[in-house]
Amino acid sequence: MESNSGLLVGTLDSVLDSTAKVAPFRILHQTPDSQLYWSIACGASKEEITKHWEWLEQNIMTTLSVFDSNEDITNFVQGKIRGLIAEEGKQSFAKEDDPEKFREALLKFEKSFGLPEQEKLVTYYSCSYWKGRVPCQGWIYLSTNFLSFYSFLLGSEIKLVISWDAISKLEKTSNVLLTESIHVCSQGESYYFSMFLHINETYLLMEQLANYAIRRLFDKETFENDPVLDDPLQITKRGLENRAHSEQFNALFRLPKEETLKEIHECFLWVPFTHLNTQGKMCISQNYICFTSQDGNLCSVIIPLREVLAIDKTDESTKSVIISIKGKRAFRFNEVKEYEHLVTKLRLKCGTSSTRRNINTEVAISSDSATPSDVSETQSLTSQKECSKTVNTEALMTVFHPQNLETLNSKVLKEKMKEQLWNILFSECGRGISMFRTRKTRDLVVRGIPETLRGELWMLFSGACNDMAANPGYYSEVVEQSLGTSNLATEEIERDLRRSLPEHPAFQSDTGISALRRVLTAYAYRNPQIGYCQAMNILTSVLLLYAKEEEAFWLLVAVCERMLPDYFNRRIIGALVDQAVFEELIRDHLPQLTEHMTDMTFFSSVSLSWFLTLFISVLPIESAVNVVDCFFYDGIKAILQLGLAILDYNLDKLLTCKDDAEAVTVLNRFFDSVINKDSPLPSSVQQGSNVNEGKNSDTTVDITDLIKESNEKYGNLRYEDIHSMRCRNRLYVIQTLEETTKQNVMRVVSQDVKLSLQELDELYAIFKKELFLSYYWCVGYSELKHHDPSLPYLEQYQIDCQQFRVLYHLLSPWACSANRDSLALWTFRLLDENSDCLINFKEFASAIDIMYNGSFTEKLKLLFKLHVPPAYTEITKDSSKGDDLTTEEMLYFSKLHVSRPANKKKSELRKPSSIKESRSYYSQFIQFSKTLYNLFHEDTEEESLYQAIAVVTSLLLRMEELGRKLNSPSSSAQEISAAISAAEGTSVENTESFLERKAASRKEDHQWSFSFEQILASLLNEPVLVRFFEKHIDLKAKLENAKISQLKSRTKVHIS
Repeated sequence: MESNSGLLVGTLDSVLDSTAKVAPFRILHQTPDSQLYWSIACGASKEEITKHWEWLEQNIMTTLSVFDSNEDITNFVQGKIRGLIAEEGKQSFAKEDDPEKFREALLKFEKSFGLPEQEKLVTYYSCSYWKGRVPCQGWIYLSTNFLSFYSFLLGSEIKLVISWDAISKLEKTSNVLLTESIHVCSQGESYYFSMFLHINETYLLMEQLANYAIRRLFDKETFENDPVLDDPLQITKRGLENRAHSEQFNALFRLPKEETLKEIHECFLWVPFTHLNTQGKMCISQNYICFTSQDGNLCSVIIPLREVLAIDKTDESTKSVIISIKGKRAFRFNEVKEYEHLVTKLRLKCGTSSTRRNINTEVAISSDSATPSDVSETQSLTSQKECSKTVNTEALMTVFHPQNLETLNSKVLKEKMKEQLWNILFSECGRGISMFRTRKTRDLVVRGIPETLRGELWMLFSGACNDMAANPGYYSEVVEQSLGTSNLATEEIERDLRRSLPEHPAFQSDTGISALRRVLTAYAYRNPQIGYCQAMNILTSVLLLYAKEEEAFWLLVAVCERMLPDYFNRRIIGALVDQAVFEELIRDHLPQLTEHMTDMTFFSSVSLSWFLTLFISVLPIESAVNVVDCFFYDGIKAILQLGLAILDYNLDKLLTCKDDAEAVTVLNRFFDSVINKDSPLPSSVQQGSNVNEGKNSDTTVDITDLIKESNEKYGNLRYEDIHSMRCRNRLYVIQTLEETTKQNVMRVVSQDVKLSLQELDELYAIFKKELFLSYYWCVGYSELKHHDPSLPYLEQYQIDCQQFRVLYHLLSPWACSANRDSLALWTFRLLDENSDCLINFKEFASAIDIMYNGSFTEKLKLLFKLHVPPAYTEITKDSSKGDDLTTEEMLYFSKLHVSRPANKKKSELRKPSSIKESRSYYSQFIQFSKTLYNLFHEDTEEESLYQAIAVVTSLLLRMEELGRKLNSPSSSAQEISAAISAAEGTSVENTESFLERKAASRKEDHQWSFSFEQILASLLNEPVLVRFFEKHIDLKAKLENAKISQLKSRTKVHIS
């Protein structure tokens, strides 16, 4: 398609050029009853024009049937062809890094959507948006926080702005009408975009941006560990593409997450034991040189630069690069472009020079060459000496089940044969991290790794040996630092220690229990965000059986931080994502089972332990270790394949089940029947031996046969497809968790407010959106720390005073007041009872509920509380700036607290006193009266309200003066007379000026105060005031307007 369209889109410009030579073959478009022809494509040969015609049939003609008129068809075709021309031009600028084209697109983006200047445009594409059954040709803009679309055709303008964090589904689809499109689902609405020139590239970037937003806003545990994503303003298209390539590179070769793919070279690798050159790619990062064949299963190699001794080149004829490593081995890469330049760079990286002798590129394994275990022992020798009294230097299996060579039964002989096969493989392919990995390697792994080699090969295939080599002595230090620590993680570890393989002798002794405690505690100390999660104890127990203690620690690191990302955090998001992937694979590969099971969540509930424990919790230990072998070699692919094979094996029985309980019983019986007939472990240790004793072979399933079947039937699963499914389902899983959080919050809040569930739902969406909008354009925004999924539902999202101010302006019926910022500040201070300068949704909703649904008394009580401590604080600012407060002032005043008496604690201080105990003093009452005046502005009964409040205020002042007359008779008559005069006047200015004078005259008098009952009784005598506070206000309209205005308030132009 790309090559055809590249020729296709160049034709329109040439037709418009009168000097252009007319091509011998053309495709013209004519609207009936029109004399005008449009040249759509041209070609120099029949074959070329036929290709253009086929492209038009596939991508344009299937769409034309949806239009009602010929004019619409013409306009659409013109728009599409022009879009392709522009797209082709954009691609050429991208290759040439022409900033002018991008600047032009950026100006259009800013003009069309008016988002803040900080919103970073990443890239843009020509495409069609399907509005119903009609395509609208336009441009899709991908920025850090939004997916935006703009179209202006036939006098109709279309704008879409969809925030990435609101997307719950992102997928490529195809149907009869749309040959290939991208489907976006956001907040229950579906959007379809098609006719991309480079749909795969577009989709991958959209997928990355959506996942970036999800991780940044919802999945902070993962995000905090990823400094690359910390600054959204630095995201670029090239950066995202490089990041995606690096992630795939690290996952494929099991390298540390810090590695970044720097270069890729097409070349051939000489494979000495086949005497053939294998075509593939050489991939180079900071610390590794890797190779994978075009068929990834054929051959792959990992060469750590720490192992390299010399780098040489041959003559021009072969363009070869020869890399010599420790152990008298060398690798020859042939037909490498720019091989001389590459050799120079690699020598600088390694700090090596060419060798002075001929290099033997045949793999040579000397009798005294060091094995990986020898190397790791040397590297960690110091640390082991320092910790020799505490850290085990032997795998528990060698201590508790040493091989007895005197008793050679058939199983032991088979085990020896396996070892011999691996030794033959080592002699051909090498041994250690740089060994050739071929189909033969996989076949031997599927048959089960020998007991004596399991620890070594687990370290090798998982990449844990690289982590350990890069951090010598690290484990010993962490063990020493974590000893004696006491926290929630260590308490949970102690509780689960003796539940970890309790039937195994190794964990019935202090040796095994102590090793398990050290590894789990050290990991919790290393990674406090994960700490300890159930299932880690079971997995670590198995690791300790076959690997030395330090190796078990690094294997645990590899599993938790690379191979099963996000599995062992508080929300086990990674496991939920892989369960969703598993369900998708079931729908694809076992459709009959999907049709039979009405609820697909059954598979999620039953398979959770499969993923979390790698089947260790459901299979006998002697069978489970074979699964772990495959997992360390193939990653999550092995677990997904085996899960499908298990369901397929039990398909007929599952199809007869009437409910979930029967299906669970079927699967449990199956797991009980699984054996490892070749396991050399003593029968006392084998969990399946007693269960299956006396059963014939027809009722048992051998784990090796089951794993082989899973590879034969489902081995075509590709790593790239699994990665894509993980990304796609991650959006769904996290949005589902967010929906659960929302439902739980609403269930709690709805019990205390009069708001309807629909109103609460919309209010919650606006509340959360305001929080996220604050994050979008603030690098390293401090409030990000306040989203903690481990907290109770109500505390997961909290807003500060500035965010509350914005929501108050959007939603409060009292936001028309001139002193609305002061009201917002005092309301926030009232709600912030624990003085942490944050409020949650329940507190926010309670205030909105009173404003709209409260009775006259409840609304007056709220206003009264706003004007007495602890909510009220006197605001001193430059009067020339008006009543509005700056962000800095809002945050400053929100943190001011009332002075604490010596005998009162902070918690007691901020707790609002009883309304009966609260009194409004001189300045507070004056401010209360002013607030009421401001609320009445532009009301239909404005004058009557002003008169009423003037009467009430003056009456209260008279009552106070008369009450004080007994204690201070001098000079009170004049003040009482002034109060009466103010009450008789109808002018607002006169009354306000009187209140100002009154406040000034009593500035030093702290005894001048009113109770809430006094104020309420006085206001109740004025029917117009009661009507004002009891009249119905339409919250629904306010919410609708807030949703439209929320983003617009931060933009420069209107967004439709």
